[in-house]
Amino acid sequence: MKENSEVKIDRKIGRDDLIVIAGAGGFIAGALTRYFHELGYTRIRAIDRKPLPEWYQRVPGVECLSLDLSEKQHAIRAVEGAAEVYNLAADMGGMGFIEHFRVECLRSILVNTHLIDAAWRAGAQRYFFSSSACAYNTDLQRDPNVRALKESDAYPAMAERGYGWEKLISEMFCQEYWAERGLETHMARFHNIYGPHGTWFGGREKAPAALSRKVIEAIDSGATTIDIWGDGSQTRSFCFIDDCVLGIDQMMHCDRLISTPINLGSSELIAIDDLARMVEEIGGVKLQHTYDLDAPKGVAGRNSDNTFIKSVLDWEPHTPLRTGMEKTYAWIAQQYADRKAGKRVVKD
Repeated sequence: MKENSEVKIDRKIGRDDLIVIAGAGGFIAGALTRYFHELGYTRIRAIDRKPLPEWYQRVPGVECLSLDLSEKQHAIRAVEGAAEVYNLAADMGGMGFIEHFRVECLRSILVNTHLIDAAWRAGAQRYFFSSSACAYNTDLQRDPNVRALKESDAYPAMAERGYGWEKLISEMFCQEYWAERGLETHMARFHNIYGPHGTWFGGREKAPAALSRKVIEAIDSGATTIDIWGDGSQTRSFCFIDDCVLGIDQMMHCDRLISTPINLGSSELIAIDDLARMVEEIGGVKLQHTYDLDAPKGVAGRNSDNTFIKSVLDWEPHTPLRTGMEKTYAWIAQQYADRKAGKRVVKD
């Protein structure tokens, strides 16, 4: 199977063709913007509804626009002249956000509805939609010892309320725009993407960042306990951000994946309790675990079946969780120190 350094991609676009990336003020899309910029693409238009000073990353030489893409006229403006459009714009976060703000999550369908239609009308060559493992049937995720989810497990449909249904319906939009209108669409179902430059406090953070912050706070305060949402037995796989952006690039430029949802995640399964212990080891501390059984905890277990991605791309995300967590922890520790010193840090 190919290592990252061995991956060759025929993108079928020129260095000066316009790449539009929606949600670029956030974590994954910000990393994708930097990725394409470092590959030498000279025309990138980055879009996010957040004011520019609040973007997680600003890449020099990239056109950055603050637009709310749930508004039709803004979506039309965003894709003017685009060769490729990457839609990673959505209201989302960890389970605390997803379970408490279902309407906000559902409203993200307005972004995809307007953006895909605008991309088709603008004559874009390709359109990418960032879907989620939350689109999978929740009845298959009731056991921490869950079998890995394959792409066909989205149907019969019983998606995560709010966020998951928005993703599943938006996937259908992408498939129909290819079938009926000829816009080449690509979809990746993300499985818990994590890494530096992501949300780490404020309510939208996911487990890797939240646990890193809690351990860092405990060390700083001298606390001896760490609070875990749920009973700690919930299992997940977590995909490092570098693997994610490379996966997006490969999927977008693979003819076998036109109008075909595909998993983009690690197959390395871990219980939340064990993830906390890993973070403690990285931080050089051992803490007692307390459990908040009333906190949002999501499904009991979720893992990515990577059979399909390996068969199509001869590749899968392969950054070991320990390696990615060491990098993530180090970045959050620096962010924590910066915030304590009164400096601006990434929030949401």
